[in-house]
Amino acid sequence: MDRRKFLKLSAGAGALALFQMTGVSCKGLGGGMIIQASLPYKADALEPYLSEKTIRVHYGKHHAGYVKKLNGMIKGSAYADMTIEAIIQKTYGSTDETGIFNNAAQVFNHTFYWNSMKPGGGGEPTGIIAEKIQADFGSFYEFKKAFASAALSQFGSGWAWLVKDGDALKIIKTANADTPIAQGLTPLLTVDVWEHAYYLDYQNRRADYVDTYLEHLVNWEFAETNLAG
Repeated sequence: MDRRKFLKLSAGAGALALFQMTGVSCKGLGGGMIIQASLPYKADALEPYLSEKTIRVHYGKHHAGYVKKLNGMIKGSAYADMTIEAIIQKTYGSTDETGIFNNAAQVFNHTFYWNSMKPGGGGEPTGIIAEKIQADFGSFYEFKKAFASAALSQFGSGWAWLVKDGDALKIIKTANADTPIAQGLTPLLTVDVWEHAYYLDYQNRRADYVDTYLEHLVNWEFAETNLAG
């Protein structure tokens, strides 16, 4: 219980701001529903790096499926009045509510992932985020190497993240639906390494997918906004 109180206090305000920014919302009217955020770009906007087919299946089937399952689980419960981040923090570590946590966290993770990319993205950042990466990792090259290593060493399904932990930037990986906001961390960027995120375009070549994400897709403006927020 003490851990949950800590997480709620340390992550609540930042997570709420994030969800307002990325468009995920909960009506919170008792029996309210989580609304799947719209994609921040057209489904074909990330081609040739991620195909329209991949985006439509990933967003329209997998992401939408988590939203639908979550709404079915929380309908008529106290969770129907909560924001996504509150649901995640309340159910984190609860063996009786693993299904609610997994689906809520996956709604968050996917929404964050879509916003972590943009058409014409990738490459080396500029501005405050670049300065912070230089200070905490030594160079952009070292950051890229560490981020790719986290993404490639995550066994099975999961995520690699650039997060802020206090004043420091760190790279972490999470398995399955786990998410930094459940751990009191502030996410800045993520890459989805569940196979459905890349298999249609890259088959088993996860390394090529991660390299493409870093070189051509990362939304550094989004990361800098999260850093400032």
